[in-house]
Amino acid sequence: MRRAVITGIGVITAIGRNLKEYWDSLSNGLCGIGEVTLFDTSGYRGKLAAQISEIPPVQTNGIRRLSRCDLLGLVAWNEARKDCRFDELKLSPDRIGVCIGGGSGGLLSTELFRRTQKEKGKAPPSLLFPFATYTFTDILGMVAGVKGPKTTISTACSSSATAIGYAADWIKNGLCDLVITGGAESLSETTFSGFNSLRAVDELPCRPFDKNRKGISLGEGAAILILEEYEHALSRGMRPYAEVLGYGISGDAYHVTQPATDGSGIQRAMQMAFRMADCTRDEIEYINAHGTGTTANDLAETAAIKAFFGHRAYEIPVSSTKSMIGHCLGAAGAVEAVASLLPIKEGVIPPTANYREPDPECDLDYVPEPRSKRVDTVLSLSIAFGGNNTALILRRLS
Repeated sequence: MRRAVITGIGVITAIGRNLKEYWDSLSNGLCGIGEVTLFDTSGYRGKLAAQISEIPPVQTNGIRRLSRCDLLGLVAWNEARKDCRFDELKLSPDRIGVCIGGGSGGLLSTELFRRTQKEKGKAPPSLLFPFATYTFTDILGMVAGVKGPKTTISTACSSSATAIGYAADWIKNGLCDLVITGGAESLSETTFSGFNSLRAVDELPCRPFDKNRKGISLGEGAAILILEEYEHALSRGMRPYAEVLGYGISGDAYHVTQPATDGSGIQRAMQMAFRMADCTRDEIEYINAHGTGTTANDLAETAAIKAFFGHRAYEIPVSSTKSMIGHCLGAAGAVEAVASLLPIKEGVIPPTANYREPDPECDLDYVPEPRSKRVDTVLSLSIAFGGNNTALILRRLS
C-alpha cells in the first residue's frame, strides 16, 4: 500500500524566517503579534497583527510581477526544496504535483494599484497580475518545473490543511510520487478592515480559550511541505519527518461565518480522518487547535473535542499557535501542520501564549507554557468560514 510521508519543510512567519527560527520561537512561546506597517491602521478598532518584518532574498527564476504572498510562498518553497533535496530527484516532472491552499492571494498588490491610480491617475497593470488566488500555485509550478497535477484549494481558513490532505491522496492513489503542498498568505487592508467590521479582532494579541478573549489577531506567512511516496523516499536515503496518516473534511451548513455551536461539523471531519487513518482516539497525544480566540470558535471547538474524545479530552494537551503567529487565513492550515508535526521530532508541545484566565466553558488542557512530552501521533484542526472543517492526523514513522 502506498503511503504519503513528509520529506521537506519550509516556513516563514512573523516569528521565524525559516524552520529553525520558527520552531525556536514556537517552543519558547514567543508572540509575534504587534504593530502593522504595511498600511495605515489608525481608523480601525484593532490595530495589531503578526506581520513579517523582512522578507529574505528569494530565488524567483526570473519570474516578475510577484505579490507579497508569492514572495512569502517562494521563501518557504526554497527552504523545502533544499530540505528534501529536490534538485537531486530523478522523477519525471509529470510524476510531481502541486496542490496549494490559497486565500486572499495578491490582494495587497491590488490595493496598491488602486491607491496609485487614485493618487497619480494611473497605475502599472502588472500590479493586478497576482490578484487571483491560484497565482502562487501557477508560479510555484513554473519555478519547480512541475508538469503533473496542479490545483488550488480555496476553502477560506482550512484551505492549506485540505490541500495537504488532497496531496496525500494523490500519492496514495498513484497519481504522483511527490507533491509540493502547503499555502501562502499576506496581510492586506481589505481582510484587516473586514475582520474589524465584523468586530472579530482583539485589540490585544489574541488569547485563544481565555475567559477574556475578544477575537482574532491576523497574521501572514507561508509553509510548504513536500509529500513523497514512502518507498521512493527511502530509496533515495530520506528520513521523513512524519506520515500523513489520514484527513477528513466536512461542511456545517449552518452559518456564513460562525461554526455550528455544538461542534458537530468538526466532529464529522475528525470521524472521517480517523476512519482513513485506521487509528484509535487513544493514540492522539497532542491536538493543535484552530483556536482563533473568538468566543464562537473556541466554544465550538472545545465542545467538538469533548464530544469526540469523551473523558480522554481532558488528558490530551491542546494548544493554539495562532496566539503567536496570528491567523494566517489561507496559509493557516499549513503553518499549523508544521507546528503540529515538529513536536513529534522535538518532544516539546508549543504553548497557547497569552492564556491567562480559564473559561469555565473552555475547560481543557490548553498548555499555557511549553511542555516536554514524547509525541507520536497528532491531530491538527482547521475550521473556516462557511463551515469548512478539516482534520489532519500525522504520525511518527516507526
